[in-house]
Amino acid sequence: MAETMIGAYGPWFADQVLGDGPASLSLRAGYQGRLGAWRRRTRQRVLERLGPVDLGGCPEVQVEASWTWDGLHIEQLSWQLPMGPRTAAVFLRPVKSRGKLPAILALHDHGGQKYLGWRKIIRCDDAPWPVVQRHQDDYYGGVGWATELARRGYAVLCHDTFPFASRRVRPADLPAALRGGAGDPEPTDEEGIVAYNGFAAAHEHLMAKSLYSAGTTWPGVYLVEDQRALDVLCARPEVDPRRVGCGGLSGGGMRTTFLAGLDDRIRCAVCVGFMTTWRDFLLDKCFTHTWMTYVPRLPAELDFPEILGLRAPAATMVQNCWQDGLFTVPEMERAVEQLHEVFAAAGRPERFRAEFYDGGHKFDRAMQADAFGWFDAHLRRR
Repeated sequence: MAETMIGAYGPWFADQVLGDGPASLSLRAGYQGRLGAWRRRTRQRVLERLGPVDLGGCPEVQVEASWTWDGLHIEQLSWQLPMGPRTAAVFLRPVKSRGKLPAILALHDHGGQKYLGWRKIIRCDDAPWPVVQRHQDDYYGGVGWATELARRGYAVLCHDTFPFASRRVRPADLPAALRGGAGDPEPTDEEGIVAYNGFAAAHEHLMAKSLYSAGTTWPGVYLVEDQRALDVLCARPEVDPRRVGCGGLSGGGMRTTFLAGLDDRIRCAVCVGFMTTWRDFLLDKCFTHTWMTYVPRLPAELDFPEILGLRAPAATMVQNCWQDGLFTVPEMERAVEQLHEVFAAAGRPERFRAEFYDGGHKFDRAMQADAFGWFDAHLRRR
């Protein structure tokens, strides 16, 4: 018998509870009716399962600093949501840009680095923190990919989302028994950052239990935070709100799945290193993933890829790597096949593209080149 994450129980739950065919709300289940009606009904059910929190409308934005660097105009921004500390963000555009620009909401990864947020994917000066440089070397080919997009002619916004960086949980705000030796809530050296990330990893299951107890889910929080950031981006005078995309690696790909699947303002999406099935999480790979992924009761109604498929036929790209240890190859391939079927059913199979690359968990320069070309094809005026 094959080993599973829950031992001998796994096959029974996979076959008898989750099932092997299209879920009840799947477009692949032979839904009869108009695509728009299916999308509205299914999105409403997904939102019911997420239990999204109410974070108000577009927040009031404060410009903390602005400067130019390497041909880019850069602004450090912040805004206050109804709960938690202020959100920090960075906005970039080419200095010489004119008129309304296509725009990207760049979604940072998880990576076990909750002390960092937007810094993981942006380069905005000549002296990045060493921990940031290593992160970008490991996952992004040594560059901040959001900065590379801005150089290409896009307006780009990247914000810290719950609970990372400026939006992180401070140990000092918890009972002493839960602080896990994290110490100072504002580490000033790499040892302190490592200690904080260890604390944050141990705190994840407590956060998930607390969110479920409040009647919401982890995606029900970060989806709404990402939508408020999208409000900020679309309101910028430099931005054409009809030409906005989003993307990200790993946790950023997870966030892309929910945001792009549920918000029509995202006209083009690139999900990198986070496309598989609920079956993969159930049987093989839940131990490699964050609590931020899961939505109780949704798997019986919609497989994970089909959350992203709710945007069909809007332009969508998925990038996975053959040796990515976070997923199994058969389930990555199953996820991609599901999305091909969804876009075919929507009548626009050419609007979906999936690519597999050699190597492990990454969004390197070759992958970035393909992703940026996809954005160009669908967000730049012809």
